[in-house]
Amino acid sequence: MGSSALSLSCAALAGLVLGLLYFGGLWLTVRTLPRSKQPGMLMLGSFTARLSVTLCGFFLVMDGTLERVLACMAGF
Repeated sequence: MGSSALSLSCAALAGLVLGLLYFGGLWLTVRTLPRSKQPGMLMLGSFTARLSVTLCGFFLVMDGTLERVLACMAGF
């Protein structure tokens, strides 16, 4: 598909969505920590899930081109 303007815009939009998911999940985790019986496990589980989703999203958006992953990072 190359690095057309539409492709890069879609990659940046995907980065924005990934950033909202990542930091939204972090916000929910921080709000839940005071009520958690095992805050360490909550933090570890949340971090693992957020990082996995984000890395998979970056990998899918990248599709082998550096320009798309950079646009995705800029959106993130």
